[in-house]
Amino acid sequence: MNQNPLSKPTNQPDSYKTLLVFRKSECVYDITFYFVSRFLDRCHDRTVDQMQQAARSGKQNIVEGYSDAEGSTEVEHKLTVIAKGSLEELKEDYKDYLRNHGLEIWGPHHPKYRMAQPLCRRVNDSAWYRRQIEGRCPEEIANIALIVIHQTLTMLRGLIDYQNRKFLEEGGVKEQRYKARVEWRNGKR
Repeated sequence: MNQNPLSKPTNQPDSYKTLLVFRKSECVYDITFYFVSRFLDRCHDRTVDQMQQAARSGKQNIVEGYSDAEGSTEVEHKLTVIAKGSLEELKEDYKDYLRNHGLEIWGPHHPKYRMAQPLCRRVNDSAWYRRQIEGRCPEEIANIALIVIHQTLTMLRGLIDYQNRKFLEEGGVKEQRYKARVEWRNGKR
């Protein structure tokens, strides 16, 4: 069986916290929480709730999918895809904010992008991000968020590919349980 490159195996409670993709999604959530609290008007802008819910959904669906994997590979896959969709939506909200406020979206050749991208790739600690974004302008925070979201989406695509390969190699939980039951029955005779 192939080991998931995005996690460390464990049967401990809260073991989803060992997933790099979970830790990165937690960073996305914390950056988004700070951003909408600081730069959006909760009373007059529905985007506040949309962005917070998209960031939360990205993180929470990773947790639920990982936790449900023991009972259903189908549910695990579905929730991982939902997490990806939520973060895609959040990515567009950040781009909309930047565009509508006349702020720059850093491309891969932008000097700030080139400095931030490798650093963000190495750091998966939400407390570090909270310290780094404190007091920064909305353009910088939104672009940092976009970098971290992009990295999280890349990890999620890798996790979905892994889940698909694992399903092809091992089948789903029901299929595995049926096979084990048949083997058990054959061994009893």
